Amino acid sequence: MSKMSDIKDDIVAWEKADDDAEELEIMNELAVSEGDEALASDVERGFRRLKRYADDLELRSWFTDPLDSHSAIVTVHPGAGGTESQDWAEMLMRMVIQWSKDKHYQASVYEIAAGDEAGIKTATFTIQGKYAYGFLQAVRGVHRLVRISPFDYGGRRHTSFASVDVIPEVERDVQITIDPADLRIETYRSTGAGGQHVNVTDSAVRITHMPTGVMAQCQNERSQTKNKETAMIILRARLYERIQEEQAREAAERHKQKKEIAWGSQIMSYVLHPYQLVKDHRTGVEKGNVQAVLDGDLDDFIIEYHRQRISEAADG
Repeated sequence: MSKMSDIKDDIVAWEKADDDAEELEIMNELAVSEGDEALASDVERGFRRLKRYADDLELRSWFTDPLDSHSAIVTVHPGAGGTESQDWAEMLMRMVIQWSKDKHYQASVYEIAAGDEAGIKTATFTIQGKYAYGFLQAVRGVHRLVRISPFDYGGRRHTSFASVDVIPEVERDVQITIDPADLRIETYRSTGAGGQHVNVTDSAVRITHMPTGVMAQCQNERSQTKNKETAMIILRARLYERIQEEQAREAAERHKQKKEIAWGSQIMSYVLHPYQLVKDHRTGVEKGNVQAVLDGDLDDFIIEYHRQRISEAADG
């Protein structure tokens, strides 16, 4: 039933694209025949939307791994550099979440540790929606930021690094046997912004799978029970990922970009000074509107990454 539903969704999506194309064709003929510039502008905007939608559908057709259609669990870590890198890590988290909103996906932050002065020390959140994991494989790796630091009173230029890791959510589809005796479950008080929103009970939950050392935690909910359920979902996903890495070279490929969070390991660079540019070092795609990218405009980078990946796989 799940597979049938997926196929039906794909058919509906392609039919929508076909209907939109036919409507734009009629509008374009009308705009030309009547010399209606306002209508012509509407057609042009509609064409751009349709092209992006068609690119999105084409990209989905490239996803062959069953896990590609799953929701994604995203973890962001700053590199060395203290406040600078921690602030950059928070910017990356916001970028991915903004992208997910544009895709009409649902983002839920499950665990976050605030930085010493600004930013974050770590954050784990899910992007829930079909193909979220497939799309977001393109942003997994080290990201580099060059800017005039807002934390440097001397106005000097700083370079910061942070990493984004992405794994598929597997709770609903994969059976993993976990012996309760192998789990260490700890509770602690959730951290918050203060005021009435501070959780004064020990509702946050940290679960450690002792044989492997794999850990997951959640402090998002006020209920300890819900936090435990969410932490178990993340733990199962991480254990499944570990199994895949041990059993299949293909799964290990998903982690070949995990390098030191420093010079020479970045997949993308974001330069705010002395010029404005975002560049993907894997594909060569560049965009001059850095703020738009930081606000979630990632589709061009994602599409080209997967197009190149498929092309290399075909050549190989």
